[in-house]
Amino acid sequence: MSKPAVSTPVDSARTAAEELINQLTLLRIELQQRQSQTPVTLDANLESDLGFDSLARAEMMQRIEKHFDVRLPLQTVTTVETPRDLLREILKCDKREQAAIDERALVKIELGSVESEPRFETTLQGVLQWHLDKHRHRTHLFLYDDADQVIEVSYGELHRQAARIAEALLARGLEPGQTVAVMLPTCKDYFTSFFGVLLARGVPVPIYPPARPSQLESHLRRHIGILNNCLARFMITVAEALLLSQFLRSQIDSLQHITTPTALLSDDSRHRHAEQLNLQPQHTDTCMLQYTSGSTGNPKGVILSHDNVLANIRCVGQALEISAEDIVVSWLPLYHDMGLIGAWFGSLYFAAPLVVMSPLRFLSNPGHWLWAVHRYRGTISPAPNFAYELCLRLEEKHLEGLDLSSWRLTLNGAEPVSPNTIARFSQRFSRYGFRPDAMAPVYGLAESSVGLAFPPLGRRPLIDSIERSALQRYGRAIPSTCVDGAIECVALGQPLPGHEVRIVDAAGRELPEREEGELQFRGPSCTSGYFRNPEQNARLFDGSWLNSGDRAYLAGGEIYITGRSKDIIIRAGRNIHPFELEDAVGNIFGVRKGCVAVFAATDNRSKTEKLIVLAETRLTSPQQQWSLREAIKQCALDVAGIAADDVVIAPPHTVPKTSSGKIRRSACRELYERGLLFKQQRSVFMQLVRLGLSALWPQLWKTWRNLRDLLYAGYSWSLMVIMSCVCWTLVAIIPVSSLCWRLVQTFARTLLRLTGTPLKVRGVEQLPVSGPMIMVANHSSYIDGMVLMAALPHPFSFVAKAEFKKNIFTHIFLSRLKTEYVERFDTQKGIDDAHRIVAASQDGRSLLFFPEGTFYRMPGLHGFHLGAFIVAAEAGIPVVPVTVVGTRSILRGGTWFPRRGAIDIAIGSPITPTGQNWNAALDLRNKARKIILGHCGEPDLDVRDHS
Repeated sequence: MSKPAVSTPVDSARTAAEELINQLTLLRIELQQRQSQTPVTLDANLESDLGFDSLARAEMMQRIEKHFDVRLPLQTVTTVETPRDLLREILKCDKREQAAIDERALVKIELGSVESEPRFETTLQGVLQWHLDKHRHRTHLFLYDDADQVIEVSYGELHRQAARIAEALLARGLEPGQTVAVMLPTCKDYFTSFFGVLLARGVPVPIYPPARPSQLESHLRRHIGILNNCLARFMITVAEALLLSQFLRSQIDSLQHITTPTALLSDDSRHRHAEQLNLQPQHTDTCMLQYTSGSTGNPKGVILSHDNVLANIRCVGQALEISAEDIVVSWLPLYHDMGLIGAWFGSLYFAAPLVVMSPLRFLSNPGHWLWAVHRYRGTISPAPNFAYELCLRLEEKHLEGLDLSSWRLTLNGAEPVSPNTIARFSQRFSRYGFRPDAMAPVYGLAESSVGLAFPPLGRRPLIDSIERSALQRYGRAIPSTCVDGAIECVALGQPLPGHEVRIVDAAGRELPEREEGELQFRGPSCTSGYFRNPEQNARLFDGSWLNSGDRAYLAGGEIYITGRSKDIIIRAGRNIHPFELEDAVGNIFGVRKGCVAVFAATDNRSKTEKLIVLAETRLTSPQQQWSLREAIKQCALDVAGIAADDVVIAPPHTVPKTSSGKIRRSACRELYERGLLFKQQRSVFMQLVRLGLSALWPQLWKTWRNLRDLLYAGYSWSLMVIMSCVCWTLVAIIPVSSLCWRLVQTFARTLLRLTGTPLKVRGVEQLPVSGPMIMVANHSSYIDGMVLMAALPHPFSFVAKAEFKKNIFTHIFLSRLKTEYVERFDTQKGIDDAHRIVAASQDGRSLLFFPEGTFYRMPGLHGFHLGAFIVAAEAGIPVVPVTVVGTRSILRGGTWFPRRGAIDIAIGSPITPTGQNWNAALDLRNKARKIILGHCGEPDLDVRDHS
């Protein structure tokens, strides 16, 4: 009798290997849409041989865990190099010891209220100390670690370990202001090391860690430029990097110590330097150096002071109404400004608990992010656009029971925001409690610490559909009534309080709304420049303004990004924005999504630009690649309206990207032009002619546009000066004020006609037929007074600031028009002036006020002063709200360069006062301001409570 077969460990391993190979083969076929020519073997390289990128590895992990019923360590997604490595991890797993977190189980965070915030602290160290004094034991971090556990870290624990690391750094010779590179993954050691550097008064420099140990050497080689540029004295990193310490010291002259958090915490000599921690930093000290994406070749280390960082945190907190009642959930990398400053420093400042997980956890399964929001009842969670796209791929069975109703705000930024993605995400996850108005597309950049513009709270994403041809040919964002062929741009909100933006043309002149140009910004969050990089600093600054490097336009005070200035392609008279074409090509069957680069390259023979599309694919058949190339050419025609000069079909991992996954178009261009992507093709004669003409036309258009603008400005000012001199002289000699008023009105109307400025007046029938009235108007430009003189049919008197009386020319002119003056700085005189104005209104004169008091260059309606409404209430006469639209674009505050534009005046219904007291004046103000706000099309910049 034969014995039954006994399963041995060898047999089990062989079976597991066969099953693993089958699973990887199936995945490879799915990814490549074909049967693989080369069989999958245990020793094949997952990346180079099988073409498994980070997203493919994430899919691989989910399938393997499901098939073998195991839970692999999170780091497996990046550490394994071959199927054999993966097999070892599978065989090592003991199913009985798997202790998975129940992500569906709710965790109620009850930490108690916080009385205030550290609004008077001037450094991050001071902020942490404030929390220690107020609530040392309050939990600051809920940290998912690699062991699939959640570690709670209080403010006291963070400070205790950070202080130990600081003492060890001081013991090893760190001096104030010296830089320390922090190259660690998301873990407790990262938080304590970063703050340890700050407590030692060093300058932390966050650097992203290597994805896999096998890439450590090449990874460090890429960062030598950054380490040399920042003059790194110390590096705190993973233990594996210590093996390359000698190599790094030979390449980086300033580098003295390479160490680990464990070594610093166990340093016995640290206690002798504890007293040095009492040295207080200054608010102007450099808080950190933030190296921007793709800066390894020409390092751009953004210098951020404590003033910059805290100003940004406070402004963002005001815009988003962040408080200690919020719960922040983040998987964003801590070497990136959005994860470091936006998520960590922001939650630290406002005492909002931070639930933080490794980016690897998110990549292994994007559902971990959503379930963390569910489990901890997260209220705020930021992410780039691709994260929402990945979540759309989750299966319904993995979302059963998900509740996202607590999620009040998700910030979509750090990369171009797709209207399609945010619409589909909101629609799909609305069934799980997600509110569409929680989606907030935002705009920021490292040079402004992190955030620059945010939309109003509670508003659904605003999409602007504009005409493609008008934007490409003339740089004008004209609203489109046709869906087909239009470009959809997402509104990214208004600048933070205290910050300003503007759009300028190639000559540096500010453009009016709905004209595309380069976005510039300034404010308290802005960097003082790049560290040790004078060449890039010269490009960054334009006087007091900073160049963002982004193309954009403004509409209604909202920022709309259209592309990167350095990436924009001018081809055959068209401005082609790479992101839109890249997104469209990425949707073609066979093209790897997110692995398409569209850029301009210089033809070495003609020295002109040509349009290049570089697309990755796993297709290898010549016939398949030919079909794919033709599809891409047709796509370029459909989207950009012009044929691509060259379509390059490339294997996976050809397109260079930054650490955050952004396409490095400039690097693509360099590789292409140097012939490192492929052998450069020679152009035929007609192509040279076409390229030459295409490069000439945009230059001619720009030259003509600049010349036209200069001629118009000169013509307008010549008319203004000549007519003003004549008008002033006649007004000065004519004794009758009513005749003076008619004369000035005639001159104003004539000037508008001669400058080609259309004036549309709506609601004239709303004006009272007889009797005095108080007219209140928004104030946008120097020309508002003249425009209202031309628009309003009935004579009125201006109410102007008393400073005009000091100038004899303005005083004579305004006095002839019976202008009333008010003192703004002397309280007693101001009261006397108010009584005089009340008497004037009771005598039958209509008065016009600008209740904002003055005007500003940025769009927006500011708060109204009460003077006009007190006069109306006491005199018992109606208030007529008047809205002025268009003057800001014609002549903006801070500039004397007029531009063409149209003006619209909307006259509202009279508002009768309900009494003669303070409350009646408040009621008049609130009603009038609401009407003007509804018509002006600009954001509400008043932060006062009108209730």
